[in-house]
Formats: sequence, C-alpha cells, structure tokens
Amino acid sequence: MPQCEMCGAETASPETVKIEGAEIQVCDDCADFGTEVRTESSESASTKYSTGANSASSSGDSSSASSASSSGNSGRRRDMFDEMDEVAPDYDERIRNAREGADLTQEELADDLNEKVSLIRKLERGDVLPSDGVQQKLERRLSISLTAGGSTGDDEEWEGGKSTGSYTLGDVVKRKD
Repeated sequence: MPQCEMCGAETASPETVKIEGAEIQVCDDCADFGTEVRTESSESASTKYSTGANSASSSGDSSSASSASSSGNSGRRRDMFDEMDEVAPDYDERIRNAREGADLTQEELADDLNEKVSLIRKLERGDVLPSDGVQQKLERRLSISLTAGGSTGDDEEWEGGKSTGSYTLGDVVKRKD
C-alpha cells in the first residue's frame, strides 16, 4: 500500500497535490495543506497549473508549442522556475578573478558600480548572493557571466514520482500544532 509522502501514513488512494512548488502524493488529511493537481487527459489540454505548452496548443500558437515540447521532457510539466537562471556556485571566484584581471581594487569596482565596498567584499567571500541588479552590473562591468543556466534535467530523480528512499517529507519536517 502506498505511503503519504508528507506524513508517512499508508493510504489506499493517494492524492497528487502541489505544496510550495513540489508535486507530492499525500493522504486525505495532508491534502488540505496543498492545492490539488489535476492531470491532463488525452482530450483536454487544460490543467489547474497551465503552462506555456498547454496554453499554446489550445490557442493555436504552434511556434510556442513546438519550442516547449522540444525540451525532451514530454511527460513533465514546466513551471517558471525551469526557465530561471541560477547563480553559479563559484560566483565568488568569478567575481574576484575578473576584478583582479581588470586590475581593479575592491574599492574601485564598488565605486564603478555605485555600490558599497562591503558588498563587494561579501560577494567575493561568498557570504551573500548578488541581487539581480548587482548581478547585472557586475556582468556588464567585468564582462563575465554569473549564471549557471536554467535547470536542464538536474532533477531526474523527481520526475518518476516514485520514492526510492525510505524517508518521507513527514520524517524530516517538524509540524507546529
């Protein structure tokens, strides 16, 4: 019998709900914490969480539909986080190396960007992530890229919907009752 991925209780008919961006199989009690996800039928392309591929196919815009379906994930719905670029894990090294390569001090770079020197220090130490505005300024001034690109299949382990481990979300999360 399948287990609820949130509390671990065995349930005869788990429901698929979306909780904070993750689709999980839960029991009836835990379903109240999320929003029900309706799966697509072969005749209808509408779901509660409409994506670009679904809306494009229903409106007849074939260019959007073909670009969304060419991603290779035919059974997986796309959301806004799939298209976002993530800050590279080595952003601090990239900033420091580019600044030193341009023969600039931290003070000079901060002055050029109209930012505080303390922010440049924190960025180069990896203490803080750059905001979108600061990231754009750094990329333009130092001619570098601080992004690692959108997620392109880094989460294959989640696509099957099957839990391979023995842990559930309920094992990790502590509820405040």
